[in-house]
Amino acid sequence: MKFDPVYVSKVLAENYQDARLIFFEHLIDIHLAHLSMLRQVGLVPAEEAERLARALRLILTRGVAEDAFDGTFEDLFCHVQDLLTSECGEEAAGRLHTARSRNDIDVTLYRLRWREDLLGLLAVLTALRTSLVELSHRERSSLLPLHTHTQPAQPSTVGHYMMGMVEHLERDSRRLENAFLTMNRCPLGSCAIAGTGLPIDRQLVSRLLGFEQPTGNTYGSIACADYLLETMGALMVMLTQLGRWIQDMLLWSSVEFGFLRLSDGFFQPSSIMPQKRKPVALEHARA
Repeated sequence: MKFDPVYVSKVLAENYQDARLIFFEHLIDIHLAHLSMLRQVGLVPAEEAERLARALRLILTRGVAEDAFDGTFEDLFCHVQDLLTSECGEEAAGRLHTARSRNDIDVTLYRLRWREDLLGLLAVLTALRTSLVELSHRERSSLLPLHTHTQPAQPSTVGHYMMGMVEHLERDSRRLENAFLTMNRCPLGSCAIAGTGLPIDRQLVSRLLGFEQPTGNTYGSIACADYLLETMGALMVMLTQLGRWIQDMLLWSSVEFGFLRLSDGFFQPSSIMPQKRKPVALEHARA
């Protein structure tokens, strides 16, 4: 099929470049897991499966970083399929696509990548909570006037204030952990939308890819994006609350409050007003 040059340059090329950077290794993982399952249930002969596996590992080693998009293929999946065909022949490469579609492959790719990012974020939140607990302990006796409606309200301590942040981050972590449980289901085997009559083993593929279990209804596996929206909702709550804490620190760093003074590596001077210490590190964090 020959694609329109505008469609190639404005859509397909950009989508390919993004997928190449974000999904390539996960795509090979999916191919290898699916191939292992097809071999075990007898849908691909052992000798052919070994040849396909060697070719997939070779493609993974070579990578696709230097493969420019020229419009002769539609997307990353098609490009990898072409590479596999070159290595193993059309018939053998075609066997790998038994009992699946780009639909269930794509949704699995999204879940694999989101799962990876979500685990990374949870690790960062754990490290931040640990740092704040240590800071709270160190500053447990440091007096701090707390405000309501921007007016001085009651005396407290820096430790008390910081532990409020710690508890907020604990709730954020629980929300993200719940989102992870929703996300950590494998859609492979749903195929285009209604599954397949072939005797595949979805549990096996799910285990090989590190998912807790397969998704259920095949239509819901392909058509629903709640796994993504749940994560986005948890992130929105986290960022909104973090923004409030950072806004407090911006106020504290003002001359009028004077509670917080950033060290020299975290402020910028003014180009015309030498008395100013602009708290740009906090401003960037707030943004």
